[in-house]
Amino acid sequence: MASSEEDGSAEDKENNKKKTKRPFVTAWLTVYNIAMTAGWMVLAVAMIRFYIQKGTHKGLYKSISRTLKFFQTFALLEIFHCAFGMVRTSVIVTGVQVCSRIFMVWFVTHSIKQIQNEESVVLFLVAWTVTEITRYSFYTFSLLNHLPYFIKWARYNLFIVLYPVGVAGELLTIYAALPYVRKSGMLSVRLPNKYNVSFDYYICLIIVMLSYIPLFPQLFFHMLRQRRKVLHGEVMVEKED
Repeated sequence: MASSEEDGSAEDKENNKKKTKRPFVTAWLTVYNIAMTAGWMVLAVAMIRFYIQKGTHKGLYKSISRTLKFFQTFALLEIFHCAFGMVRTSVIVTGVQVCSRIFMVWFVTHSIKQIQNEESVVLFLVAWTVTEITRYSFYTFSLLNHLPYFIKWARYNLFIVLYPVGVAGELLTIYAALPYVRKSGMLSVRLPNKYNVSFDYYICLIIVMLSYIPLFPQLFFHMLRQRRKVLHGEVMVEKED
């Protein structure tokens, strides 16, 4: 009996802590998602304005690169949100998605300037921008308990087209980078050296491309399962009512 009472007391304390912390967590996540929605909307407006003024995609990446790098790198916080239980999402899934984006921004498009005017860059930039505006809007309105149906619909339907388009853009961009990396030997470490370590960035990029084969289907079907759970599950409930 004594141990049961102590366990109950401990549970009550833990529940009280959660109740106390939760408003702060919700407030932080709301501010974060509003900021990210605004950031990607700024990127969208900048891309549209650039194309209207210039009539070409050449130079687009350079014109938005600072804003893109800032907001995409800021998304690293999402891994910590998962790790600390602020959101109920897989750390592994979130980590793979965020880190792959950062890799594309910093270690491919930023580092290899010769590919910045490739059409494939525009392909993944457009897919990312529409996806992120939709996703962060969805999170923001969900946290505010006022989620318009069209945003929920967009969140769980647009990815069916945008996700493959974004992946195609990323793969084509990496493929376009391969000749420049091979010729320059950039970011590679050759033997002999005092650390007795070698690293070939060209091979690394090929491995990254091959990693899309197992990872893309897993992430895509994960989203399809979420879509069935959220959209079709609610339709069934509404029919029963």
